[in-house]
Amino acid sequence: MTQVTIQAPRNPMQRPRIEKVVVNICTGKSGEPLQRAMDVLQQITGHRACQRKAKRTVRDWGVRQGEPIACMVSLRRETARAFLKKALDANGNRLKKSSFDDKGNFSFGIREHIQIAGVRYDPAVGIFGMDVCATMGKGGYRVKKRRYLTSHVGKAQLLTPEESINYLKESFGIEVVE
Repeated sequence: MTQVTIQAPRNPMQRPRIEKVVVNICTGKSGEPLQRAMDVLQQITGHRACQRKAKRTVRDWGVRQGEPIACMVSLRRETARAFLKKALDANGNRLKKSSFDDKGNFSFGIREHIQIAGVRYDPAVGIFGMDVCATMGKGGYRVKKRRYLTSHVGKAQLLTPEESINYLKESFGIEVVE
């Protein structure tokens, strides 16, 4: 298989960028474990976490519909970039190719939050795993998603997984494994 290299486009609207990074911790229980997870997210990201509720009842797990069981934080701009750098370092600067979707977005998990640089283990808090989801895009794509005067976006503005992978290799020095 031949390796295709894509050069960075000269047009700034054609360059890939990180739109947002969403960090999610699911505890499966409300109350004290969820509050500790929210504290961990606030410590790691510097932003206040919001709770997420269960979509349906699962009796085997003791979860009721509407019960808060998870927390998440959305990061944008420089805070998203800084957190993504720390999260990728915790993941060994490696991503699976299957982590990328057809729009260039990617997701990965961190087994223990103490793998992130600068976070220390606290026995009172415990250890939490988390999911990190990054949304990628190009400038001008907002035209399609906005409420007022939505318009068509050409194929050149759609991000491909290859462009996203090349951007991450150049910006963060990651390695993509099969």
